[in-house]
Amino acid sequence: MTQSEPNAHRNGAEAAMLNALFSQSPVGLHLLDRELRVVRVNTAAPGMRDVSPQEIVGRRFDEVYGLADADEVLALVRGVLDGGGPVVGHLVRRHGPGDPDREHFNEVSVFRLEAPSGEVLGIAMAVVEVTAREEGRAREVLLEMTREHVGRTLDVLETCQELVDVLVPRVADIAVVEVVDAVLRGDHPPLAPLPPDVPLRRAAFRSTAGGGGTGTGTDAGTGTGTDAGIDAPQAHPLGDVRALPGPTPYTQALSDLRPRAVASLDEDLPWLAADPARARAIRAAGAHTLITAPLTVRDTVLGLISLYRTRQGEPYDEDDVSLLLQVADHTALSIDNARRYTREHTIAATVQRQLLPRRPSSHPALETTPLLLPPDSGGQWYDTIPLSGARTGLAVGGVVGRGLHAAAVMGQLRTVVRSLAAFDVEPDELLARLNDTATFLAAERATLPTADPLHRQALAARFAYAVYDPLTLTCTVAGAGSPSLVVVHADGSTEVRNVPAGSLLGSEDKTPFAATAFTVPEGSLLILCDTPLPALVASGDADALRRPAEQHRGRPLEDLRDDVLYALAGTAEPGPTALLLARTHPFPADRVGVWRLPDTPTVVATARGLVRDRLADWGVERETAHDTELIVSELVTNAVRYGSPPLELRVINDRALTCEVRDGSASTPRLRHASVADEGGRGLFIVAQLAQAWGTRYTPEGKIIWTEQNPPPG
Repeated sequence: MTQSEPNAHRNGAEAAMLNALFSQSPVGLHLLDRELRVVRVNTAAPGMRDVSPQEIVGRRFDEVYGLADADEVLALVRGVLDGGGPVVGHLVRRHGPGDPDREHFNEVSVFRLEAPSGEVLGIAMAVVEVTAREEGRAREVLLEMTREHVGRTLDVLETCQELVDVLVPRVADIAVVEVVDAVLRGDHPPLAPLPPDVPLRRAAFRSTAGGGGTGTGTDAGTGTGTDAGIDAPQAHPLGDVRALPGPTPYTQALSDLRPRAVASLDEDLPWLAADPARARAIRAAGAHTLITAPLTVRDTVLGLISLYRTRQGEPYDEDDVSLLLQVADHTALSIDNARRYTREHTIAATVQRQLLPRRPSSHPALETTPLLLPPDSGGQWYDTIPLSGARTGLAVGGVVGRGLHAAAVMGQLRTVVRSLAAFDVEPDELLARLNDTATFLAAERATLPTADPLHRQALAARFAYAVYDPLTLTCTVAGAGSPSLVVVHADGSTEVRNVPAGSLLGSEDKTPFAATAFTVPEGSLLILCDTPLPALVASGDADALRRPAEQHRGRPLEDLRDDVLYALAGTAEPGPTALLLARTHPFPADRVGVWRLPDTPTVVATARGLVRDRLADWGVERETAHDTELIVSELVTNAVRYGSPPLELRVINDRALTCEVRDGSASTPRLRHASVADEGGRGLFIVAQLAQAWGTRYTPEGKIIWTEQNPPPG
């Protein structure tokens, strides 16, 4: 064998191997010359099923494969040819000649070919079809986006809009979500199959309308693509509520809870006639394929998702159906969570409304109006409590947290406040006793099973309590947390009173609560809040309240409340949660009688005569006047016998006929039930029988025994 024979044999073997490589390789192989023209290509190359190698050889590669980013790929290959390093695994998008509407994905590796002398021969490219892999990745990305972006809020409509924003334009050109109308109110969804007369509300819509842009139907009743600037055709506007006509793929999906995919929406489909409005919208949008799936949770129907393609050419396949089912499962859970929240929120708001007073108590010397922010969280409350001596208790508070449990705790605390206020305790003492109750409730909550969600939620509440006395023009206030009190004087000037801060109700802090008292001129406006008001500066001006404060005289208090709400809404700082606005008025001087009494046994007759004359001036009926004289007689007798000077008698013609006897002793009177043989001890028993209510109020100078009777006529 000559030397040339082994070389010839080796060259023949190499050629045979090269031919076998090009004919048998599962990977697409291309050889390109220095002009990037195809020299050789195998049948495994993507797209070769639709063309023959002879149609490709001799042409530049970017001219024959329908590359989506031809300029980018051409620049990449030229860079390798001009001396760049090899490129491995570059992802390329292309459209096949036999299926121009479907996008294919190829992974391309590019190498430069050189002769032993260093001469550049051309380019070798290995191409692998990875469309299925990339479509799978895209589905995973879409599912991840759904989990991340859908259900971020506890709002049904917002959740539906988040869904269509994710789906369009990634898997659909048009997306529609319809929800059972009762679900939006928090009601239980109906069991499957959905009855044909159950109304659905069009909750969300999105379309790739106009020039490839996206349009979101955000204006209920218009159904317009606001991003694209043109109308996106809809069968019905957003917010429309109606039962679906049938039979159609939509009603069938709601009946058996199985998705429906329609590969071609042509005019011959018989079910289009059952829903003319939807058929017109399909034709107007140019939709050619449809997939619809129910939104279900535990065999109950929440709504329906419908996806359409107008520009994306390929019809929906089984992979799209599987993807939509997974998306629908997540969305249905998010909608059901939002529905449950809406239901609990509605119940909490209803409970709160039932526990709050229907309207603040009216008083000749004080008018009030509340402001709760937000008004239906369940935990905020206010109260105006009539007290003895024409005084009024003003209460605002809020339980930390939201929902039904916060509303329940609010009701408990409000009841305790009313009960404590009836004993005429000072604001700081009332807060101390109220804190005992809150601490007890917190301890009860701590003993709940660890699996109970309330076990991990500490019980705490803010509270502010003020007592206004129109006869002395004083206001005493104390608070738990960081309450605030703004006084707007008659001339419009604003003063921020320093309310002593205290620990939240229910906390373990045992620091005593403190109260402060100050004078409130007649015609002033009080704004009591359970949290610090925003925009309060060190000088004491309340910038957010300046305009409504300066204009408060002569205006209805409800209008002023709205102005305060608008002013607070415009501030960047966190706002208060509960406010109570109170406007003071002069107490009529002719409806009060005050007398200093001498400390003598004969003073009882004098007191009876003074009261008799004043009640006659007020036109009090004879029987009531007689009872009042007897009450005054007993109270003055006890003050002379068991008390100490100075003595003072006061009668007030207010919401009730009030009698007060003041003395300098701090001893506590006690109601006794005297026996038949006892000669005394029946004074307070007689008083309790004649009066509607009676009690003791302590002052720094002694005590006041008071009684209340039915108000006199007029």
